[in-house]
Amino acid sequence: MRAIMRDTVAQMARHVSQSDQDRHLSQRNGFYTYKRRVPAIIGTVDARAPIVRIALGTRDVGEARIKRDLHERADDVFWASLCEGSDHAAAEAQYKSAVARASALGFTYRHMSSILSEETGSGILSRLRALQDAKPGSPEETALLGGVALPGASLDRAFEIYVKEIVASELVGKSPEQRRNWKKVKQRAVANYQKVCGSADIGAITRADAIKFYNWWLEKIAPDPASGLKPTHSASSGNRDVGNLRVLYDAYYKHMGQKDVNNPFSGLGFMERKKKRPPFPTAWIVEKILAVGALAGLNDEARAILLILVETGARLSEIANLLEGQIHLGHNIPHIKIEPSFDPDEPFEIKTVTSIREVPLVGVALEAMRKFPKGFPRYRDKGTHLSSTLNKFLLENGLRPTKAHKVYSLRHSFEDRMKEARLDSELRKSLMGHPIDRPEYGLGGSLEWKQEGLLKMALPFDPAIV
Repeated sequence: MRAIMRDTVAQMARHVSQSDQDRHLSQRNGFYTYKRRVPAIIGTVDARAPIVRIALGTRDVGEARIKRDLHERADDVFWASLCEGSDHAAAEAQYKSAVARASALGFTYRHMSSILSEETGSGILSRLRALQDAKPGSPEETALLGGVALPGASLDRAFEIYVKEIVASELVGKSPEQRRNWKKVKQRAVANYQKVCGSADIGAITRADAIKFYNWWLEKIAPDPASGLKPTHSASSGNRDVGNLRVLYDAYYKHMGQKDVNNPFSGLGFMERKKKRPPFPTAWIVEKILAVGALAGLNDEARAILLILVETGARLSEIANLLEGQIHLGHNIPHIKIEPSFDPDEPFEIKTVTSIREVPLVGVALEAMRKFPKGFPRYRDKGTHLSSTLNKFLLENGLRPTKAHKVYSLRHSFEDRMKEARLDSELRKSLMGHPIDRPEYGLGGSLEWKQEGLLKMALPFDPAIV
């Protein structure tokens, strides 16, 4: 039965979205009214049946449409709540409906206790005046009087709402691996908090709990010297966990209509000492990495990606996720175009807007790209696996000057080599995908300009290594 009711409401919502812009609006004496029939299957549990009528208090059609949209949304949520099989889901839906309904009536939703303790006398009087147009026991009366309490939600449930409702649109452009990595980092914060402070509703988290979690991280980042213990984690790891919980807490309560909530994680953080990853010396790249046979043990795709990195400075994921349409070998200046993919079958999000760029292919990068004109299917959307494969190979084959050197250090080497070749600072930023600190004009420099700069610093190589 509940499934039938849910389907009925869903069909109703689809029909409404396709109907005319003045749906559910009627006029009397020039003033607009929101007028909507309650679905028959809901009528037995909605006291306003068979018709909902709410005076909008305006003669302006534009304002009426805005208010109509708010009431319409509130009713959709309210009716959906009556169809929910879970008491908790129904409670959440009813709360959201009350928030939307209060907004439609021109008020900020507050629970009754907050109205009495926080609102001025004139504010309360305004609510009482608005009650004159609301039927006793109606959703409008409940919204005005703050009759629905925010339902409790575990931290896991709050995170689920965050992912599925609050930031869902932000995740659309991410590839499956990017979504997994994004979610994994934030889930780690929730899991670590629960390990330290236990499982409880998000609303039950206190400042003392947040400080307890902060101190747990502090012991890992900067243990008491008297303990004889050494740091096991970086400040950035702790900041990531605390920061993710702070963002989750704020986003959840704003989404639920409560904007003035004190965040227990506010102001907590650790000072980070940034360490610059050491670049590979140019001589090491030429004599060790580009030596004949040095990379023979790598599979063809991983080897090609590494060689392209050497002469483009592109991030591993940017190279591994190149699609055929982004590889322009037939152009008079062969190049790759690093940009997000909006293909629903192969979505991919790049780090920043400034990362969108065209990079000419010269030297060993051009030779390696010619072997894979359609990209690298083996490592597409497998950046973590690719990085692990390359770092392990470099370590096991003595191709890292120190333990601090990683495959990503080649990107830093590329930047240093550009400086040594005296390339223009804006050209360097353009090729690296870094922001340029001035108003942007034009297209960011021609391919000819970029190619000329890269040819000045191209490294010698034996074609046999490709």
